[in-house]
Amino acid sequence: METLFTQALGLAAPWRVAHVDFQQAAGRIVFTVENTAGRLACPACGAADQPIHDRLSRRWQHLNFFQYRAVIEAKLPRVGCHACGKTTQVEVPWARAGAGFTETLEAFIVALCSQMPVTAVAALLGVSDDRIWRVLDVHVEAARACEDFSGVRQVSADERSARKGQRFLTLFCDLAARRLLFATQGRKADTFKAFADDLAAHGGDAEAITDVSLDLGAAYQAGTREHCPNAKISFDPFHVVALANEALDQVRRAEVKQVGDLKGIRWGTLKDATNWTRKQIEQMHWLQRSNLKTARAWQLKQALRAVFAKGGDIAQATTLLDAWISWARRCRLTPFKRLATTIKKHRDGILEHFRSGLSNGFAEGINGRIQAAKARARGYGTDRHLITMIYLICANLRHLPKNPWTHVAQTPVG
Repeated sequence: METLFTQALGLAAPWRVAHVDFQQAAGRIVFTVENTAGRLACPACGAADQPIHDRLSRRWQHLNFFQYRAVIEAKLPRVGCHACGKTTQVEVPWARAGAGFTETLEAFIVALCSQMPVTAVAALLGVSDDRIWRVLDVHVEAARACEDFSGVRQVSADERSARKGQRFLTLFCDLAARRLLFATQGRKADTFKAFADDLAAHGGDAEAITDVSLDLGAAYQAGTREHCPNAKISFDPFHVVALANEALDQVRRAEVKQVGDLKGIRWGTLKDATNWTRKQIEQMHWLQRSNLKTARAWQLKQALRAVFAKGGDIAQATTLLDAWISWARRCRLTPFKRLATTIKKHRDGILEHFRSGLSNGFAEGINGRIQAAKARARGYGTDRHLITMIYLICANLRHLPKNPWTHVAQTPVG
């Protein structure tokens, strides 16, 4: 039996399973592993044939054996090296240095946490949340260290709420490879310095970036100009139309005091017509037949959406956008007059979208996955934990440990 488990654990001489202790009442099975060598190479300097100074007992949690918790115990040799004078503990082949889990169990933890809340994984394994987060931190950081960003040329930067209380993260995405590159706390210009530093650490160059897709915030524009000096700025259409939605709602809220029927119409004015409910269809038909300011505001918002839907090339988009700006400036609706000023100020970046074709749509998709993870976990205690989870589920990391249940060929049962 010991030979069987030696092979199952992937051990080779001088390591072997010396004893198996099935403790049914305690709900565990303990594998005692021993190193049979009398002399070993020094782990510190590599000098061969050095004496063993002593052996220290250690324990690791492994994948469960059926319904029982599996534990590996071993007395690890410490080599007293005559060459370098150091006394160094030998590393084991089944776990990384300093870990309390085997590598196989850590790989399973990473796989579980990509689909489940950390608290649920911790409860499943009977350990604390902190131990799970330490495993994730180690493996996510190691996987990111292997990533190559040398080919990054087109990126987006977008903010995401981390939690209540004006706590935000900035997410940088590679729009060509459709992957998350970097996440950091804050939403100011200095987040671009952190991004540029991280890009350089992975073989990339911020000066080689040709295009950046942003919202209309001044901080991101300043950060782009300083740290990505050769990039052209494209403003994301979603954020431009979102400003029109805000202006529309300002008009509606001001007018609802005189026209009570506008109270229940808000969602209809914000949604696409293809998504209207029957009630919203009736409400919007009534609105379009009225002479209300809200009706004119909705038409202005729809016309701005049409600029992006029908813009085509830059020449056509320029004609449509300039016509919209002229209309909005003459519309006698204060929120839209302000918006016209904002859009004219950012006109070049808005039109740049029609050349680059870039948007923050991929980042918006990532946000949906982040929100789902936050909902499953009922929030995260720290921004660092949230960033670790974002990397795990959104960064397409190629060097994470493989799920032990799926990475080997398996013969179907039955």
